[in-house]
Parts: sequence; structure tokens; C-alpha cells
Amino acid sequence: MPRIVGVDVPNDKSIWIALTYIHGIGQHFSEQILKDAKIEKMTKAKLLTEDELSRITQIIDKNYIVGGQLRRQVSQNISRLKDIVCYRGLRHRKGLPVRGQNTQSNARTRKGPRKTVAGKKGVKEAR
Repeated sequence: MPRIVGVDVPNDKSIWIALTYIHGIGQHFSEQILKDAKIEKMTKAKLLTEDELSRITQIIDKNYIVGGQLRRQVSQNISRLKDIVCYRGLRHRKGLPVRGQNTQSNARTRKGPRKTVAGKKGVKEAR
């Protein structure tokens, strides 16, 4: 498996897909990197030479924030929002959707499994 910026990319995949295994590189950035490195995007990752791998690594190091550094930057941005107590920071603190999504009938991914309220009775039993 070729190792690019600290990540083992799969051998049997085309290099433009294999690059997406690096955190912070999607399909669009992958194609741009390969165009800058002058490498055919359908080339299998195991067929790359050391020179081609070093060109890809240099382009990524020079132009992109990837991997652990990107994760650290994102977490610092979220903690900054929490510290300044803005609306988005409060939503992060409470574990609710941050970008304006509805929460009455959706948002189970952010809110977690339903918490049933004990002792709640129906309308007929209240009489």
C-alpha cells in the first residue's frame, strides 16, 4: 500500500479514488492534485512510482490542510464558538443541529435516541 501524507491508500483502487481516503481530500481536490502532478487519474495506486508519490505528497503538503491538522483546526473552531457563547456555539454545547434544521420531527442523529417521558397519560385517562 502506498503511503501518502501518513495514510495508507488502497492498492487496488484508482489513484483519484485512493486519495479520498485522506481526511480533507474529496473527489474534486483529488482530481486537482493529480492534474497538478500530471498523473493519469485512472492509474492504480500500486503502479505509482516513487517520483509520482513524492510529487503528490509535495502538492498536498504545499496547498492543502489534511489529516490531524485539519481535525485539530475544526475542533478549535468549534471550541471558539462555544467560548464566545454565540448561537452556533450554544447549539454545539446542547448537541442540537447547528445549521437551522428542524428539530420537532427530525434531528435524531444529533439528539440521539428518543427519551420517553414517564408518567405521561393520554387525553381519555385524564378525565
